[in-house]
Amino acid sequence: MHASVQAAVSSKTVDYQDNGQVFEGLLVTPEGPAQKRPLILMVHNWMGVTAETEKQAARFAELGYVVFAADVYGKGIRPQDAKQAGAQATIYKSDRALFRQRLNLALQTALQQPGVDGEKVAVVGYCFGGTGALELARSGAELQAIISFHGGLDSPHPADGQNITGRVLALHGADDPYVSAADLAAFQDEMQSNNVSYDLVQYPGAVHSFTDMGAGNDNSKGAAYNAAADQQSFAEAKKLLGNTFK
Repeated sequence: MHASVQAAVSSKTVDYQDNGQVFEGLLVTPEGPAQKRPLILMVHNWMGVTAETEKQAARFAELGYVVFAADVYGKGIRPQDAKQAGAQATIYKSDRALFRQRLNLALQTALQQPGVDGEKVAVVGYCFGGTGALELARSGAELQAIISFHGGLDSPHPADGQNITGRVLALHGADDPYVSAADLAAFQDEMQSNNVSYDLVQYPGAVHSFTDMGAGNDNSKGAAYNAAADQQSFAEAKKLLGNTFK
């Protein structure tokens, strides 16, 4: 897995624990002189921490951020197919309190890593992890930026939007079949009714997983890579982070 990371960054796994359960996060840092840098907590898609997670973490580390990829599922729990991934993801989407607990545990671990500026923190998530990014924010975690790439936007408790402290950026495939029009409307209502600063950017012709080259290019499957949406969404995320952490 480590061979996929470019020379400008370095990566290592970081074990952390909670009530006897071990989790295996991934720390990806820019190489260069030691200095305090903004932290990005990254939340994986439904497959867990994979080479795809490391690739996305490296993209942000190359911009000068310390990136810590959370392990929501636990060490050794790595789905091998969509059925296993769906089963794991459902555990947390059905129990948002547990989801938030795992995410806050990862955030506390991330904040303890060397070179992290604890006053400058963002969360970035993909698919399942996009939901996670929003749930971490809804839990009241101190975050300056919250970015969801093709994430689920639904919330069983919309009033929790009042706990969001940072700016939200939801990057969404306009043709994503997994996010209903009702969920999209409810998300916007949640943001507006709780006075959250947010942007919802929709990419025409893009479906679920549009940043993941491994998703193929067949939109009819509901999940597919879209180069234009990938590039444009990363540029939007980069701009928000740059403006937030000037």
